[in-house]
Amino acid sequence: MNRMKCLYLIAFAICASVLGFNFAVAGELADEDGSRLWLRGDKYNGAEVLFRGSMTPSIEIALSELRGGWRGGPVRLELKKGGGKESFRIFSDKNGIKITSAGDAGLLYGAYHLLRMQNTGADMSNIDVSETPAFDLRILNHWDNPDGSIERGYAGHSLWRWDELPGVVSPRYREYARANASVGINGAVLNNVNASPTILTKDNLVKVKAIADELRPYGVKTYISVNFASPMVVGGLPTADPLDKGVGRWWKDKVDEIYGLIPDFGGFLVKANSEGQPGPCDYGRTHAEGANMLAAALARHGGIVMWRAFVYSASDSDRAKQASLEFQPLDGEFAPNVIVQIKNGPIDFQPREPYSPLFTSLEHTPTMVEMQLTQEYLGFSNHIAYLAPLWKEFFDFVSPSSLKGIAGVANTGDDVNWCGHHFGQSNWYAFGRMAWDPGLTSGEVAEEWLKQTFCSDSAFVTPVKGMMLDSREAVVDYMMPLGLHHIFAWGHHYGPEPWCEVPGARHDWLPSYYHRADKQGIGFDRSATGSNAVSQYPDSLCRLYGDVSTCPEEYLLWFHHVPWGHKMRSGRTLWDELCHRYDHGVSEARRFQCVWDMAEPYVDSHRFRDVQSKLRIQSRDAVWWKDACLQYFATFSGMPIPYGIERPVHDLDDMMKFKLDITNEECPESGFNK
Repeated sequence: MNRMKCLYLIAFAICASVLGFNFAVAGELADEDGSRLWLRGDKYNGAEVLFRGSMTPSIEIALSELRGGWRGGPVRLELKKGGGKESFRIFSDKNGIKITSAGDAGLLYGAYHLLRMQNTGADMSNIDVSETPAFDLRILNHWDNPDGSIERGYAGHSLWRWDELPGVVSPRYREYARANASVGINGAVLNNVNASPTILTKDNLVKVKAIADELRPYGVKTYISVNFASPMVVGGLPTADPLDKGVGRWWKDKVDEIYGLIPDFGGFLVKANSEGQPGPCDYGRTHAEGANMLAAALARHGGIVMWRAFVYSASDSDRAKQASLEFQPLDGEFAPNVIVQIKNGPIDFQPREPYSPLFTSLEHTPTMVEMQLTQEYLGFSNHIAYLAPLWKEFFDFVSPSSLKGIAGVANTGDDVNWCGHHFGQSNWYAFGRMAWDPGLTSGEVAEEWLKQTFCSDSAFVTPVKGMMLDSREAVVDYMMPLGLHHIFAWGHHYGPEPWCEVPGARHDWLPSYYHRADKQGIGFDRSATGSNAVSQYPDSLCRLYGDVSTCPEEYLLWFHHVPWGHKMRSGRTLWDELCHRYDHGVSEARRFQCVWDMAEPYVDSHRFRDVQSKLRIQSRDAVWWKDACLQYFATFSGMPIPYGIERPVHDLDDMMKFKLDITNEECPESGFNK
């Protein structure tokens, strides 16, 4: 069989499993190298599915999905006035099952929801379900570059084949859109926030149009990231000053050009005056003035500006405070079609962070949260780290009703399994489901995904779901427990390097800035006697976090520099507790191997071996993290590793000399494996 055809069929099957069509082992396909993969789709005779009214591409897709996948009685789809165009109702009546919505997107979402109920074993008798998405904007952010690389991408190259477009349109674009629609994702930013200005050239906009045409029937709106200096680089202007009339006119003309090609274009995502990116501050203007200039160009077309708050200029000694210091004074100054997009935590997608205080200090500005699916700080695509519990933790503090939308930094690439790790798909799935309904529990979403992707046997689902639910906490324990953060290796962020020193580097790019280990203790003092970052939180949390005796232990070293002998709630000293947390993380990673080995009878051999191999890497990496961090921090604490904790198997000197030769666009085949 032709290799590309084989890969496409595999990709289709994996995507369809996300959609709920429950592919399982049955037949075999052999690629030209002789390796074998076993794939089968259930065979359906075609269900009776009816619709009366004007046909649209989205409704055609809904009918086709139901006719191919529904195994019950008649289903009728009906457009009905009232309610949101993405909302739907599914209910039983004397003629079978009816799906109603005010919009064709709602009918499509309803069709997928009905199939999900069927394929996860929900009670299908006397159905009456009404669903409305929690957020208007449910968007994936792709950090894909024009050359096909993906910044912080660990699943191969970009889905978007810029060198082939617009003449050749990959069938994976539509399968990608289909997977998104099945979980309610309604937007995609196609390119990196560190944007190349060339995305706005005429040739590239025609390519963006070709992708948009594939995404549109599935209700997925297209957005692009733009470089603030584009008027200079692409337009040849002498300035990009947002208050310059020529600059404003250039953006208006460019926006008109985009909407001439893509009438339903969503708008721009902007990273400005951050990590070397150009922005309005280069001209003495504010973020609000820069965002509002772009918003004016987009407003008459209904477009929006998503302006990222990821900034950390040297305005304060504590990087965690800087976004609030820069944006809070601008509260209420942004145009109505500007949304400030804020990372969930105040630093940068750490395995655990408190929420960014901007979410509660911007009272008059629309905001949206930016989560990360690609596991930049969670073991890349080598580690299982189911992220729904992390997102639920965020929503414990920030009400979904206070947000305009939710964005997720995508973990997709051109790997056969889309995400580099078979369990990486669960984060794509969970992001969509929780963007639609953040009230869902992590366990409910995990169970849905497992039943649709592998099998519904409880002997498989129950233990593997438990592994998923425990996985993120395990990563926290073997990487950075008790509020430690950002002690990763330089540049690529894979593996531990708490000792890292780079001559001439910014202090807040180095691990010692964050862990602050010394003979007295460890942790960043953000209390009132330290950087006073606690003051940016509401009074109740300020008091809670600011007192070392009441601060939750999961944030202890985030907010306090704590003596090594400090007594923890377990009765252990801080040092002993740190050792036990690292050791527990290693034990959990090894336990996951046992759980997966017991799952072998329920999983096809190809996926079983792939996951098994990744779990071996994860277990070795966990030991690497434990040995590196405990031996390094012991040079400050002067205390021994307690009895009962596994002895280090790596030498500190060897680990300090070790450098992984990878970029920030790839996942290593293994970590420290001496």
